[in-house]
Amino acid sequence: MDSNAGHPPGIQSSDLTERPGATEGMTATAAAILPEHHDVALAVRGDSAAFERLYRAHVGRVTALARWLLGGDDIEDAVQDAFVRAWEKLGTFNAEAAFGTWLHRVAVNLFLRRRQQRATYRARHADDVHAMLAVSGPVPRPDLKVALEGAVGRLPAGAREVFVLHDMEGYKHDEIAGLLDIDPGTSRSQLHRARMLLRGMLS
Repeated sequence: MDSNAGHPPGIQSSDLTERPGATEGMTATAAAILPEHHDVALAVRGDSAAFERLYRAHVGRVTALARWLLGGDDIEDAVQDAFVRAWEKLGTFNAEAAFGTWLHRVAVNLFLRRRQQRATYRARHADDVHAMLAVSGPVPRPDLKVALEGAVGRLPAGAREVFVLHDMEGYKHDEIAGLLDIDPGTSRSQLHRARMLLRGMLS
């Protein structure tokens, strides 16, 4: 039998090894809180088929999140890294929130670290006049959803990160401040900047 059978695509059996303390922190009561928690409980015990179900349920949204935060670079590798990291940290999931919420926090932290490693993170809040001019015109696309996706992708990095985390992923400004290592006030100002730019592009 293939040793990788039942594993999420791109994740190898060597990535899904038993973790020390993996059986801690998950009870039958917690697993019953949400339907997915049963699969989490199984995955914590090393059931790769259960983890595959979680993978398939959330890979679309995690991929979209990677695309928003990382642009077009290394999206597939970043998504696979996020799920490997989630597998490694499953024992820390306490079932107090939805699994998707916990997973997205793991993914956001990883994606932002990747940005930092690419040296783009340091320029997050720079006032880029050329970037502002580049996004100042309307997007010539009739479909609003496609136009919005294109417009968000053209936002300056700092404004895009805050807009994606706040308006698309539902994070609060205090949470965004912790994730991006900025002040809550900076998060608010970047969100305002993003909304004004998007209004100009989509009007």
